[in-house]
Amino acid sequence: MESSSLTAAAEPTLPLVQNDPWLAPYEPILQQRQQRLEQRLADIIAQCGSLAKFATAHQRLGLNYDGRRRGYWFREWAPAATYLSLIGDFNNWDRGATPLQKGADGVWEVFLPDKNHKDALTHGSRFKVHVGAANGGKDRLPATLRRAVQDEETKDFAGQVWRPEVPFAWTDQKFRIQNYVREPFIYEAHVGMATEEHRLGTYREFADNILPRVQQLGYNCIQLMAVMEHPYYGSFGYHVANFFAASSRFGTPEDLKYLINEAHNRGIAVLLDVVHSHAVKNEAEGLANFDGSGGQYFHEGERGNHPGWDSKLFDYSKPEVQQFLLSNLRYWLEEFHFDGFRFDGVTSMLYHHHGEGVAFGTYDQYFGPDVDEDAVLYLQLATTLVHELKKGALLIAEDMSGMPGLCRPIQEGGIGFDYRLGMGIPDYWIKLLKHKRDEDWNLGELWYTLTNRRLGEKTVAYAESHDQALVGDKTLSHWLMDAAVYHNMHKDDPSDIVARGLALHKMIRLLTLALGGEAYLNFIGNEFGHPEWVDFPRQGNNWSYQHARRQWSLADNPDLKYQFFQAFDQAMVTTARQRRLLSARRLRS
Repeated sequence: MESSSLTAAAEPTLPLVQNDPWLAPYEPILQQRQQRLEQRLADIIAQCGSLAKFATAHQRLGLNYDGRRRGYWFREWAPAATYLSLIGDFNNWDRGATPLQKGADGVWEVFLPDKNHKDALTHGSRFKVHVGAANGGKDRLPATLRRAVQDEETKDFAGQVWRPEVPFAWTDQKFRIQNYVREPFIYEAHVGMATEEHRLGTYREFADNILPRVQQLGYNCIQLMAVMEHPYYGSFGYHVANFFAASSRFGTPEDLKYLINEAHNRGIAVLLDVVHSHAVKNEAEGLANFDGSGGQYFHEGERGNHPGWDSKLFDYSKPEVQQFLLSNLRYWLEEFHFDGFRFDGVTSMLYHHHGEGVAFGTYDQYFGPDVDEDAVLYLQLATTLVHELKKGALLIAEDMSGMPGLCRPIQEGGIGFDYRLGMGIPDYWIKLLKHKRDEDWNLGELWYTLTNRRLGEKTVAYAESHDQALVGDKTLSHWLMDAAVYHNMHKDDPSDIVARGLALHKMIRLLTLALGGEAYLNFIGNEFGHPEWVDFPRQGNNWSYQHARRQWSLADNPDLKYQFFQAFDQAMVTTARQRRLLSARRLRS
């Protein structure tokens, strides 16, 4: 009897552990994570009534118009600050004219009635908040700022009042993600580099010129990079300063809404590449040392600095930081109708070592002291909120560690994402092309690599993404054809190099799509073997846009072989969608 009791007690209770017996020793930790989430949700509900109501910091903080009282409230959380004032065009940037009063919760506020400010605090006028603190007085951009604009001459960023007389008229009411995206075929794109000209592309140009191409190619999702405002264009959008602001360099908020509305009317879902893993360290534009305490939104001291990214790291243990980031997700879903998120840098979030120089080989690494349990809790809160707010929303995690349960429902013992990026697949293809002759490819190894994923955790497969397109790396077309991608692309050119490159380019994509996961991703332009890498304007290239654009004319030219790459991609994606190919691939790790 004693033996059977022990056996019964050892039976796993979580479905995640039932599916993977190797997780049995770690079930107590998985249960602790569930219990901690339940307790945090209970605290939030007791405080705010619901998780959704908790995620409304943006409706209170920042500059918000109060129609009942007829005027603007401005509020800012800065508990360690000694003085705050609102400055801008409306008061001639006078730091003493509009002081804020501090509340018991560390939130400062001021009300600006229309009767005093109606003619000065107007749509388009500029403002900042002056923060007096232990590190002196500094003019800062508000934390929940909805729009930041840069002065062309001084390069200084300021907030901009954004309250157009006529709100954007949405016409996407009939769009439902689950009706149009049964299997995600994702087109990863960057609005600014989507034009062929040597300049910044715009949201409206992308909507009018690129969405028809995406639809014709058969993709049913676009994943937009670099939307959250970032001071340095060359960061590819990953050094975010203003988390609630759509980048003004590509147009107005209404222009972005136009893009998303057009996508929905074409049956295309839109995902935001959201960056909650770190933030830009700039104090002039971002959140760093906002109230002079050395921390506030971020960890204090060295723990607040990312060793490899030269950026700041959020303190996910703070309720105010949780609320800020969760409110950010709600804002993008509701204000702009995004259909989900690709979470950047999840590996960095999950571990104190951020995955820097770490090879993941044992389960101990997923449940030991290196794991940042505060980040795990935040991600569980985030996935819970998004799925609660928008039925069918897609959540993709960029994780290279292989954290078990990352992409399983929370009630099963998971963290709640829907998909993880198959980051090992593009690395494998590059390794193969660099180190092995075509005839030496090991098909068993190839099959194992492309099908090696956790049972029940869906994967986004891709042969290459923006990571492989960056300057310093090479796209697959470059690896396969090198200089021939420039010189031997006429359709009548008999180049054996291009013939081989075209064949392998097609084969690599087909194998990746067929075997690699339950979703598929392509980076903008790679479908036609774009001949050049991505390099944003910077001092090192004399601020050139030569490589920060896409040469669509190459794919559209009937005399060039680029058309054959694109035609195959279109046929492959269209056939896979028609045959529900990705739904048929449910492979055991």
